[in-house]
Amino acid sequence: MSEVPTPETPAASPAPRRRWLRLGGVLLLALIVALLAGFGVFVAGLQGREAQTTRRADGIVVLTGGAERITDATNLLVEGRGTRLLITGVHPDTTLAEIGRTVPATRESLECCVELGRAALNTRGNAIETAEWAREHRFRSLLVVTSAWHMPRALVELRRALPDVELVPYPVVPKRGPEGWEASLANVRLLFVEYVKFIGAWMGVRSWPALSTQLGEGRTAAP
Repeated sequence: MSEVPTPETPAASPAPRRRWLRLGGVLLLALIVALLAGFGVFVAGLQGREAQTTRRADGIVVLTGGAERITDATNLLVEGRGTRLLITGVHPDTTLAEIGRTVPATRESLECCVELGRAALNTRGNAIETAEWAREHRFRSLLVVTSAWHMPRALVELRRALPDVELVPYPVVPKRGPEGWEASLANVRLLFVEYVKFIGAWMGVRSWPALSTQLGEGRTAAP
């Protein structure tokens, strides 16, 4: 008696695989939409003009990254809006005399009340260095000077490092640069990269060193 051949087992149906692919595509699309929507909210929340706050604080801190930031911060010091100024993120070779040649403040006001922080490598390092300086002087409030687009991330890091200190933002809007589609594209790229960094700071991502030296070792104190 001959055997009846049995049919081969059919291959698994591709339907479940297609459903998983569709689900993955939907989730990816939702993530992209959420990311772009968040970016829009982030950009809309940035201040588009110079800060006009008249607040006074115990101290002033400026995060380096543009000459306009330091100019505004030293002007605040001269106006008596704070008793001391920390410039955090200063290059190791930069001196107070060199900074004095780029700002309208007098040599006496700089030598009296300005300190240079050289240990910070990034915004988180700025916050750590600022926290050590503020605690050393027992400050309860700080005027925070940095670019408008950088302010949200700076405040996230500073509030984490100084939860008991009142932070008064003083955003600086850079002078208008070149115009055209290339400049606009570069500006959008800058803002989007900053937005991604802001999300990382908000989530507490810590994948890089914040300081180049031990706290205090990289700071030049005023007399």
